[in-house]
Amino acid sequence: MQEKQTPDAPEQAPAIDVHPSQDAATASAPENTTASSEADTMPSLEETLRQAELKASEHHDAWLRAKAETENVRRRAQEDIAKASKFAAEKFAQAMLPVKDSLEAALNAENSTIENLRSGVELTLKQLTSAFEGAGLAVIDPMGEKFDPNLHQAISAQPDDGEPNRVINVLQRGYSLHERVIRPALVIVSAPKAG
Repeated sequence: MQEKQTPDAPEQAPAIDVHPSQDAATASAPENTTASSEADTMPSLEETLRQAELKASEHHDAWLRAKAETENVRRRAQEDIAKASKFAAEKFAQAMLPVKDSLEAALNAENSTIENLRSGVELTLKQLTSAFEGAGLAVIDPMGEKFDPNLHQAISAQPDDGEPNRVINVLQRGYSLHERVIRPALVIVSAPKAG
């Protein structure tokens, strides 16, 4: 006959030699290594991100300062240009004041002779010429020179024995300011004789 197993009897399980402390350590070792490397990696990424944000903030601040400085330089340059154009004639005006004073003195003189008036006018002309030279204003007096349309304005041409297109008469002197013509000289030029 067969023996019946009763439910009260426990089944015999195969014997497994397991040491609980060793099993827990072995099972958790890979996890601890991974967790440890993640813990080491995460702070360095966070630290790198924090440092990058700090650098970005520093660069942004430096950019804002540079932008403000550039704006200040631009504003100062505009103010300097405005002042320069506003007071550009100041030096010339100061040089012209003695000329005006001389002319007024000549008009206020009561017992002036022709010789006194002439010497006063000559002195005034010297003052005016000095003021012009100080301002960079030069006279264009092309008498006898070859006609240059950049410097001269021909009013007429007259037949002449000499070389054609030569200035034979200056009706009005021209002026240049720092080598830029502000008034061309009015001239009469020579033309070849007919026949």
